[in-house]
Amino acid sequence: MHIGTLTWDVDALAEQLHLTVDETLEYFKDGRRGSFVVERRIAREIIGGRISETEGSSFDVYDSEGNKWEVRSLTKGGVYFCPSNMVGKGRKFEEAGFQAKLDEIKGYYVARITTFPEVEVFKIDVEQVRKWHKKKELGKNTKISKAKMEKLLKTIA
Repeated sequence: MHIGTLTWDVDALAEQLHLTVDETLEYFKDGRRGSFVVERRIAREIIGGRISETEGSSFDVYDSEGNKWEVRSLTKGGVYFCPSNMVGKGRKFEEAGFQAKLDEIKGYYVARITTFPEVEVFKIDVEQVRKWHKKKELGKNTKISKAKMEKLLKTIA
């Protein structure tokens, strides 16, 4: 479900960063880079919560009621739902670890950073992710393409 949109003044941001507008857009559309800022803005501005105590926490943010949530960036490469320690070269998906993650959190906030400087944020509860996983809508390692995520988002709108 769409729950809000974060916006930035990209010209002012580029000026403050001493980058070109194109460099700024490229930087913030990269989930490895832009997620740090997006997580904080979702926590404070959209859900009235706060970020986790450390970067090493097993979740990203608390909502206003203290529930734990993960934040994921929807990039041109897609999005994943498994723990981040299962993503990357030399790492592998483990079903038990994925299920433990789902047991710990309330759900996911997915930020469509491909449209930066306007970033739509979607709320996906953990039960919806479980349903998608059971129906094999998510890839075997829970990573899905941008197109597939866009399709699934329409089913929960």
